[in-house]
Amino acid sequence: MDLNILAMLVWTASGSVLLFLLMYVDSLFTKYKDFAEVKAGNMAVTTRMVMKLFAQGYVLATSISTAGHLGEALLVSVVSFVILLILESVVHFIIRRWAALDLDTGIQQGKTGYGLFSGALHIVGALIIAACL
Repeated sequence: MDLNILAMLVWTASGSVLLFLLMYVDSLFTKYKDFAEVKAGNMAVTTRMVMKLFAQGYVLATSISTAGHLGEALLVSVVSFVILLILESVVHFIIRRWAALDLDTGIQQGKTGYGLFSGALHIVGALIIAACL
């Protein structure tokens, strides 16, 4: 097997496992059970989750394309995840205080607009972080 193909398989598998782990960890920080809500058909949770998956995937893809080695790419992705998690908490707090808009409660209640708004914040955060790589 060509060494480049083997490297591609290793990088892809590593990135996929990391992405799964990051999404799982993210679900631990929500006030509701992400996967249970998705199974129940909550489109707000599903929308937020899909947009967050895209955001994390984008950061991971950017870190892989700019990293010198696999460890660096994975570390940058983990640090980016932590930054996005902190940024999400801060922005949600500000929006709750400034606009009296509780995104987490609205998402859990199935308000799709809340899920879109929260997901968009993740994508914008990912674009900013990726620009710094």
